[in-house]
Amino acid sequence: MTVEETAAPAGAPLSDVNRISAERITIRFGGLTAVDDVSFTVPDKSVVSLIGPNGAGKTTFFNVLTGLYRPTLGRVFLDGKDVTALPPHRIAQVGLARTFQNIRLFNLMTAEENVMVAMHSHMKSGIVGTVLRTPRQRREEREGKEFARELLDYVGIGKTRDEYARNLSYGDQRRLEVARALALRPKVLLLDEPTAGMNPQESAQFVQFVRKVRTDYDVSVLLIEHDMSVVMEVSERITVLDRGTKIAEGLPQEIRENEQVIEAYLGKTGTEGYGVDL
Repeated sequence: MTVEETAAPAGAPLSDVNRISAERITIRFGGLTAVDDVSFTVPDKSVVSLIGPNGAGKTTFFNVLTGLYRPTLGRVFLDGKDVTALPPHRIAQVGLARTFQNIRLFNLMTAEENVMVAMHSHMKSGIVGTVLRTPRQRREEREGKEFARELLDYVGIGKTRDEYARNLSYGDQRRLEVARALALRPKVLLLDEPTAGMNPQESAQFVQFVRKVRTDYDVSVLLIEHDMSVVMEVSERITVLDRGTKIAEGLPQEIRENEQVIEAYLGKTGTEGYGVDL
């Protein structure tokens, strides 16, 4: 993602106002506890990362926040409003937008159409207006196209707007997912392994992109990410899960030096005389 350098640094003081507050979230599938009593906050205009080894419960926790899973115990709040029982489309409408670990696009729709699909939750014309092609509906469609093109330009793939999503490169499909999420005009943007498949240069550009999005679109950003260089560079706070339990939370340097975190990634035998670069 090609963006200009932004002055907003990682490690800036976090806001006292929380966009997301998850209280004592537990989710069980039969006899398996995937997430166990995890509390978590995302402050306003922050960049927060959720990390942990494979199977730690990160994506499951994301799915709870976005309404795909209903927690067995606990509650989720957005701007102080309890959204625990809302279905995914309502949670998206009230301000949580996400991308997925496995890309989910409409492959036989163009890049522009993929972005416009996300805008329908904010359009007012309804079915009747769409069928009758009322002036209001035509105006909304025109404005939607303009905004879609603005977003595609913003993430660096404006020239592909008329290409089918399935014909885009892997990296451009990732960018398209971000553009579609931004089309929801979210308060919080959730990114699930956004740099997967990117080369080191693209990953470094992504760090700047996240900071720019936070500033330009006035959003908080929560990401799951396995590239520790990205996590340490972009995050203002990091939370670590292991086997569904929160084992650490703090500033990047605190997490880098946390022996319990290093043990979770490497095992006990790997912590002796460790010099790991988390």
